[in-house]
Amino acid sequence: MLERNVTLSFKGCVQGALLCLPGFPGVVALGVVFGTVAAQKGLTFLETIMINSLVFAGASQFVAMEVYSDPLTWGTLIAMVGVTAAVNMRMLLIGASLRPWLGQVPAYKTYPALYFLTDLNWLISLSEYEKGTRDWGVYLGSGLFTWTVWSLSVIPGYFAGSLISDPKAFGLDVILPAFFAALLVPLWKGKRQTVSWLVAGAVATTTWALVGGYWSIFTGAIAGALAGAYLDD
Repeated sequence: MLERNVTLSFKGCVQGALLCLPGFPGVVALGVVFGTVAAQKGLTFLETIMINSLVFAGASQFVAMEVYSDPLTWGTLIAMVGVTAAVNMRMLLIGASLRPWLGQVPAYKTYPALYFLTDLNWLISLSEYEKGTRDWGVYLGSGLFTWTVWSLSVIPGYFAGSLISDPKAFGLDVILPAFFAALLVPLWKGKRQTVSWLVAGAVATTTWALVGGYWSIFTGAIAGALAGAYLDD
């Protein structure tokens, strides 16, 4: 059932931005690391700013950079599109979960606002919605704040790229999985999540070991979804 009395206020936007502050260090760290990766891949400063701010896709940007090579060929381009789509398929379910709230907002407002949808502000928005909040400024404010921080943090990372020959030596390759692992904590609600996460992780790890590449994203997601759908609490 769709909710009524959905509002949008400046106060809600500010509240959403403030709720993002605990995740601020993680967003900054990811942005800095992406700037470093982009610089080492040979992208210009303008190209880095554009892909970071216009694509605004976090994890899939890192995956795309792993596939990227210069000069860019059609084969590489298709592979980049494929892996980006694979990583971002979770947005189908994430977006659907916001339907009871944003479904009451006019389409000309909702669809542009979905550009700012991320894992972080989705968690914040869903949590506030379950508490009874119906001011979707919480969603919009948290999304705008995350986008702004993400766009700015890539700048120092890009210029530091020439100074860091091996990001792994500084443990920068661990930041992305650590960030997403931390995001899982508020989602844990009991047995169903635990078992489905374990199934997803086991299937993804097995696929990665046997096949390699990014097929593990597909298999892990599907296995975890099925496990969560059919297990009783």
